[in-house]
Amino acid sequence: MDDLRTHIAQALKREREQAGLSVSELARRASVSKATVSQLEAAAINPTVETLWALGSALGIPFSALVAETGAATTLIRAHDRAGVPSKASPYVATLLAASPPHVRRDIYVIEADPGNPHSSAPHPAGAIEHVIIMTGRARVGTEAEAIELGAGDYLSYPADVTHVFVALEAATSAVLLTELR
Repeated sequence: MDDLRTHIAQALKREREQAGLSVSELARRASVSKATVSQLEAAAINPTVETLWALGSALGIPFSALVAETGAATTLIRAHDRAGVPSKASPYVATLLAASPPHVRRDIYVIEADPGNPHSSAPHPAGAIEHVIIMTGRARVGTEAEAIELGAGDYLSYPADVTHVFVALEAATSAVLLTELR
């Protein structure tokens, strides 16, 4: 997590400065504390999924712009080497597998979740769609108003520009999540 935390710190500062925002203004727009933004930029604290989504939204960039690392044309991520970003509110970890190249806005994640508090995601930009394939376990997934129970191998796509949820119904539930931002 230390390498990921350092990468996030550098990306957050770069994106904030490119947007011409002060730490205070970014914090205000994202509804997080100024101390949180400062500590994230200093790599002094571990971020949560919720905080990174809020900061990305405030900067007008996808979550992946803060966590994706650029690399070679071939990328291999072994399951035991994944470094994800945990949720503060629920037993949920999101690991970015592949960020979309410029002008091809899609991001792929592995989700690992256990029963507990539901993971609720704020609406993404207008037109966003998510695709989920459950790999193991069972989960209730989709828009907050119409979440559907899925089992291993099930696929669902749904609008992600409204509040949406991922609720693990079994321990060690895992899924592949693809987010399209239009």
